[in-house]
Amino acid sequence: MTAAVDIHNLAIRFGEQTVVNGLNLTIQPGESVALVGESGSGKTVTARALLGLQAKGAIISADRFDILGQPALGNSERQWRQVRGKQIGYVLQDALVSLDPLRTVGQQLADALLASQPLPARDIVLRSIQLLQQAGIADAEQRLAVYPHQLSGGLRQRVLIACALAGQPALLIADEPTTALDMTVQKQILSLLQQRRDNGQALLLISHDLAVVAELADRVLVMRDGEVVESGATREVLRTPQHAWSRRLLQAIPRPETRGFRLASPQPEALPERAPAGEIVVAVNGVHKYYGDRHVVNNVSFTLRAGETLGVVGESGSGKSSLARLLLGLSEPQRGEIVIAGQRWDHQPEALRRSRRQQLQLIAQDPLSSFDPRYNVERIIGESLDAVQIFGAERRKRVLQLLDEVRLSRSLLQRYPRELSGGQRQRVAIARAFAPNPALLVADEPVSALDVSVQAQILDLLADMQAEHRTALLFISHDLGVIHHLSDQLLVMKEGRVVESGDVNQVFNHPRHPWTRQLLDALPALPGRAA
Repeated sequence: MTAAVDIHNLAIRFGEQTVVNGLNLTIQPGESVALVGESGSGKTVTARALLGLQAKGAIISADRFDILGQPALGNSERQWRQVRGKQIGYVLQDALVSLDPLRTVGQQLADALLASQPLPARDIVLRSIQLLQQAGIADAEQRLAVYPHQLSGGLRQRVLIACALAGQPALLIADEPTTALDMTVQKQILSLLQQRRDNGQALLLISHDLAVVAELADRVLVMRDGEVVESGATREVLRTPQHAWSRRLLQAIPRPETRGFRLASPQPEALPERAPAGEIVVAVNGVHKYYGDRHVVNNVSFTLRAGETLGVVGESGSGKSSLARLLLGLSEPQRGEIVIAGQRWDHQPEALRRSRRQQLQLIAQDPLSSFDPRYNVERIIGESLDAVQIFGAERRKRVLQLLDEVRLSRSLLQRYPRELSGGQRQRVAIARAFAPNPALLVADEPVSALDVSVQAQILDLLADMQAEHRTALLFISHDLGVIHHLSDQLLVMKEGRVVESGDVNQVFNHPRHPWTRQLLDALPALPGRAA
């Protein structure tokens, strides 16, 4: 049988810097192989080389570089275009920048289908609906007419997966394909990819979620600094890792037994003991929000105290981010009230709200898109001190103090966002959020795009900063492991409603609502560990 990928001694260089060194990779039809490792380890640059999409200036060498039985190292751009889409499908992590903003979902699926074979218009529509349904989109026919910006992050990712599978490629490269998806949809996508693999499609999976790797991959390659430090059958590598770095990655995964302990520490180390929860910072009473005739937040009520973390989970479109927007004053509820720090927050004059907005801060999922690219680190952090009237030498002193608190070198002070790694950008976002000493911090999927080792560092940092500042934290995530590790209380949302709430251990160990049980049942498990 001809291997889908057969590469020996691959090296990728940019000038004098070697980013991939001595990599051997074979993938047989019907086999799934995973690349795991921290950000910058060479995973994505390896995957892009298999499609001829390496960055300008890359120098690639290999003893053998065969794709679908053909030598491909010397392919021209025209030859690569004959391969992409037809023979190799590619699912990128960031669906928003991967989909064409000027074309509807239906048009983009039609493009993908016609790239592999001519089809009559009626068949294109029927096949497009089928692809969307397979990707877990229920109202598939209605979605054909919408544009990417009209979809949630999870729905965009599912559209991107549908486009990648449209040409029925022999090889699918999936780079973090489930990062933006909630647990139930993730389970659907994993099932779809497993079905494709079982039908003979080769799969190269890149993921920082080792539980997803355990569920989908037959073999795994663990990368660090451009080299494979360990490889083998997935079950064996994840159950009994031999290399110290592989063990470190596994130790960094949030799970019930890590509550109260640092994730990034090589040895068990307790997090600082937190004082009991203080006064009520946020009181939400019977809040409703509509977008047209769609009821996106339906009679939601909760309280959040100083020093307490409230986790919010639910599928894409359940109302989590809409609730966050209400708390931040970026939209208004039609009914109900929101009280923050003892004062009414909803339906207030913008001038009054602006004067109190430093009490609320946001950590977004993608800090790069939330930073002004023209600002350096000092100005990004200092910007949030305008509201508390800290300027001049005092501002610089406060910025340097915050850099120390988030464990960033002061040498980064004059760097711009594009010059920082993902983990560094997220630390800058945390420093900016804590700068004015807010009463409430809203974190909307702040670690979902990070690899497991950097995620561990950021979660430890958030726990340290919250313990020191006594900030109330509303933490939104589709990752139940992260929620369980970090939260004190939990809200489970579905279709705009809170279907279950309470102490996080109580909800996880004794879920009462069928939807909560369904979410927990969808959790992939590592070998030798219970879900």
